[in-house]
Amino acid sequence: MMQRAARNAWTICVPGAHRGFTILLPSASCRRRVSPLSSLRTTVVPRRTAMSSSQWTCTPRTFPTSGFELLDQSIELDEETLPTYRPEKYYPVTQGEVLNDRYQIIAKIGYGVTSTVWLAKDLIASIYVVLKVYVTGQCRDHERELHIYKQINQVETNHPGRNFIRKLRDHFYIQGPHGRHVCLVHEPLGTSADVLVKMSPGHVMTLDDMKPAIRQLLVALDFLHSECQIIHTGTMLKDRTIYRSLSFLPRGGLPILADFGEARFGDKEHIDDIMPNVYRAPEVILRSSWSYKVDIWNVAMVAWDIVSPRSIIDGKNPDGVFDDRVHMAELVALLDPPSPRFREQRHLSSVFWDESGNWKGVVPIPDMTLESLAEKVEGKDKEGFLRWLRMALQWNPEDRPTALELLYDEWLMNGLGE
Repeated sequence: MMQRAARNAWTICVPGAHRGFTILLPSASCRRRVSPLSSLRTTVVPRRTAMSSSQWTCTPRTFPTSGFELLDQSIELDEETLPTYRPEKYYPVTQGEVLNDRYQIIAKIGYGVTSTVWLAKDLIASIYVVLKVYVTGQCRDHERELHIYKQINQVETNHPGRNFIRKLRDHFYIQGPHGRHVCLVHEPLGTSADVLVKMSPGHVMTLDDMKPAIRQLLVALDFLHSECQIIHTGTMLKDRTIYRSLSFLPRGGLPILADFGEARFGDKEHIDDIMPNVYRAPEVILRSSWSYKVDIWNVAMVAWDIVSPRSIIDGKNPDGVFDDRVHMAELVALLDPPSPRFREQRHLSSVFWDESGNWKGVVPIPDMTLESLAEKVEGKDKEGFLRWLRMALQWNPEDRPTALELLYDEWLMNGLGE
């Protein structure tokens, strides 16, 4: 199975990042390199829409038209390097362009299979925002994400988890050369969680340092599950491609759960394939129905990735290809075989186990345990962490705790307020 493109799921929101947040590098899609003296040369007036600009509270920036090096058009950049890239599907965003007569494009900060992401200035509110511009032909994806955000915004509650969810400020549609594109407007965020972890010694955090972030993640998931009836499905450290030159160290802030492109409504039955390969829950691997508890499985995988220098799942066969058979064999080694009830409820279980529950030997079961993999995990009460992990990594989704139950576990609560 092909590895899915990672999505931006968890980042750090830096208070005040929308003020004085200046990016000097131009959009990479402009195919040019800027000299530090560029701002002293000829400038170009930003392209505008036909709407009135009487509500603008700040003047649009102007951008240089000289003093930079033009790149060879044959060099593939950003989304052009993706195997599914088709130029007509992407809206040709231009630096300095004003979209919806409100948002001036400053710089490109990310790209993916279904969208490009841009830093922009809100000329009415006089703040920086982030625009996610979807490709054409992705009606199902972008409409789903939009409906998810609308559901979140409509919920009236004082649940603290709302504070840990990325907000949708606005949305609009633009007409491109080859179709209509939806644009989502978000608050700017700081660095992604995986980059923050890599800044730590050894590229991992201690158990004690990890706990506050996991607590807040579980509070956010409880809000989604109990108040919004939404399954996130994509909680993970890895984010979509962000330019290294645009990264900066946060001065503080809170973990924010973001990117609802793969989220689903919990009041419907789901059997579609979700989650990046190594994060997939057993019910997803076996193509059976899944619900809220896939998020609980994901939380455990995220917690492990924060504190361990090696992945809990490798999943690759001798040819280096990710293989569901290897994945299942590793889960058996780590978690012991599943119960008869689990196997009986999932018809694809017969691929891996016989009627008596014996492993068919489709691939060898590796000689490893959670304890052996956790050898380099640092922090207090490693045994408590592994117990907490096993509680979340249950074969049967019904046996996994809720987000709130996992949050109030004794091990995770220990040290709160210190």
